Amino acid sequence: MRRLKVCTVQPDLLFLHAVQAIEIKRRRTNRKTGKTAVKTIYAITSLTPTQATPAQLAQLIRGHWQVEALHHVRDVTFAEDASRIRTGTAPRAMATLRNLAIALIRQAGWTNITAATDHYRSRTDHALQLLDLET
Repeated sequence: MRRLKVCTVQPDLLFLHAVQAIEIKRRRTNRKTGKTAVKTIYAITSLTPTQATPAQLAQLIRGHWQVEALHHVRDVTFAEDASRIRTGTAPRAMATLRNLAIALIRQAGWTNITAATDHYRSRTDHALQLLDLET
């Protein structure tokens, strides 16, 4: 659950183009321990209140974290940051292939990408079914 507070900022703030400040409280419950932690983060934006309401700011922030979550999955599950592919268009092609794999896995109903990659790695016939290919 998230709680969002938004306020306009004073013109003399050190962040030159800041117009609104945002406080976000995130509550997370550890599924293993049942322990709940509250984390507060802050953000600033140059968007005016007429350009972005608190609801719109919340939507923008959620959209940003969806992208971050994808990068996290790509790095943790596919070790993207450790990849030695660094020249030409190969890094972009590999990122596209990783995104395709994640999308296919999610489309197949998996919520744990690591478990799904382990499953398909040991059952290549199932992986081919994802692509609608048969052996």
